[in-house]
Amino acid sequence: MFKVTVIYPRTAEDDFNVAYYLEVHTPLLKELLGPFGLVKVDVEIGISGPAPGSEPPYAVICGIFFPDLQSLQDGLAAEGATLIGDISNFTSVIPEMQISRVE
Repeated sequence: MFKVTVIYPRTAEDDFNVAYYLEVHTPLLKELLGPFGLVKVDVEIGISGPAPGSEPPYAVICGIFFPDLQSLQDGLAAEGATLIGDISNFTSVIPEMQISRVE
């Protein structure tokens, strides 16, 4: 299995709109990437850092899973621009992305 991890660093000046991310962006992601073999999407909402009461380093971490690398690459090539274009609707932060093989 292959995974795209999208990490949105938490910044003091950003007001990440979690409701929009969960109610609009995530369903859009599933709709657009579903035809390319999307297996599942995991969304983690940061609530704390490792020390009690500390701020989380990330607002959101999202895992987007595909059965094979080609499906992942095809989906991102076809729909990535649309998904990236929606980011400004819920955050001003530029996310970090990584593609991984899941063992």
